[in-house]
Amino acid sequence: MSKKIYIYGASGHGLVVAEIAKACGYEEILFIDDGDNEHPIFEMIKTDTDIPVALGVGQNHIREKIFDRLLKNDFKIVTLIHPSAIISPSAAIGIGTVVMPNVVVNAQSAIGKGVILNTASVIEHENIIEDFVHISPNAALAGNVTVGEKTHIGIGTQVIQGITIGENCIIGAGSTMIKNIGNNKLCYGNPCKEIKEIH
Repeated sequence: MSKKIYIYGASGHGLVVAEIAKACGYEEILFIDDGDNEHPIFEMIKTDTDIPVALGVGQNHIREKIFDRLLKNDFKIVTLIHPSAIISPSAAIGIGTVVMPNVVVNAQSAIGKGVILNTASVIEHENIIEDFVHISPNAALAGNVTVGEKTHIGIGTQVIQGITIGENCIIGAGSTMIKNIGNNKLCYGNPCKEIKEIH
């Protein structure tokens, strides 16, 4: 394994991802960031394809664009799983996903690519978490839940068994989800209710 890794994104989320990379055995952490700061932008390192890259951006749509850019330029995108996470041997974790401390992923759940499973989130049995989803800290998804692409589940949200959440949704912090929700919805509350369409 390479002892050197790029973290694409140098904000607070990227700093957390960097610490997970260290916990996974990477010794030299290098940041890429396209903002106005001291870190190199992608154009400056795009020939360094021998160094693997982890995704350090929390915003789902931006993370997807970065993922596609890295693939197009032949970078190896790595999956990072903190050693304290508990992952069922029958679960599947996609490339570019970051699994943070104390996460639980139970039997036969399928986690897509570029997903964030944030600190102490719980993904119960037979969940389907599609690409570029962000499950926030302490969110708990019961069995047989499906979450569509690029949806953000807010901190402390609870989802009962069998619920389907559409693509490109935002579920507010502390919500309790007891009904299915379609695509492109902003929802929150206890019980969780649709507030408006998002585009």
